[in-house]
Amino acid sequence: MLGTLALSGALLLGLAACASAEEQAGGGGPCDVKVGVEAGKKPSVTVPDGCDAPKGLEQRDIITGEGPAAKAGDAVSVQYVGVAWSTKKQFDASWDRGAKPFTVAPLGQASVIQGWNQGLVGAQKGTRRLLVIPSDLGYGARGAGNDIKPNETLVFVVDVVSINGK
Repeated sequence: MLGTLALSGALLLGLAACASAEEQAGGGGPCDVKVGVEAGKKPSVTVPDGCDAPKGLEQRDIITGEGPAAKAGDAVSVQYVGVAWSTKKQFDASWDRGAKPFTVAPLGQASVIQGWNQGLVGAQKGTRRLLVIPSDLGYGARGAGNDIKPNETLVFVVDVVSINGK
């Protein structure tokens, strides 16, 4: 009997360990965006079904980096994946263009959407950060191209490659 209980416990632990890396990165709630955690590779991004988009900027570190935190005025080089909340489809990814990092500079005033200028502050080199960006900090009522509808909530997973070239 004791051997059977030990075997059952070992099987349950084994099954828990087999959960995908994406499942392990979620915040735990049914409306949390799931993000792949394998550093150095393009992350998977899964927007939940049947959930309303958040109203404000949300950020969550999936992987915590090291070193000084990015601050206003810094040059932050990143890899990223962008997904539209409503369609759950990727609209852009630096990983798909030869994995060449994109530089946001100067942080806080860069020519990027405000969700990035605000959402990258405090990230460290090596951080993988999830940003869920409401429309007013994204492209607003105008949208962008065919893939980003007017008033779209944007989901970005951003990997910080360097801060000020370091």
